[in-house]
Amino acid sequence: MPHAFVLRRRVHFYETDAAGIVHFSTFFRYMEEAEHALWRENGLSIFPAAVTHGWPRVAASFDYKRPLRFEDEFEVHLRVEQVTTRSLRYACRVECRGEVVADGGMTIVCVERAADHTLRAVPIPEPIAALFRPPVA
Repeated sequence: MPHAFVLRRRVHFYETDAAGIVHFSTFFRYMEEAEHALWRENGLSIFPAAVTHGWPRVAASFDYKRPLRFEDEFEVHLRVEQVTTRSLRYACRVECRGEVVADGGMTIVCVERAADHTLRAVPIPEPIAALFRPPVA
């Protein structure tokens, strides 16, 4: 039952600006890519074929320490920091050559879609919550 995941990757050219530096918004995609890998590692999909719940993002942030450049090999370290009744909070660290590139986080909320397409926050199904609860120290 992993509650953490490390994604190893290389910067692609299309992720960079004219100076060859990764655009700040791309870090959110890296975090989401690691999130989806974490869910797969736990035998789940964040968007399964039989969708019963949605997982919108309600908060996301990054603090940038140094740039990532075209062709850099890097790691995205994602861990579940908190599980509440209706939400999951991730902590994310991006590292390149042993140096911290950025620290961030994201909060997602479990929702159901009503017939009128409105979303309503609901408790996370216990089998999912149990997979992601961080170990008690």
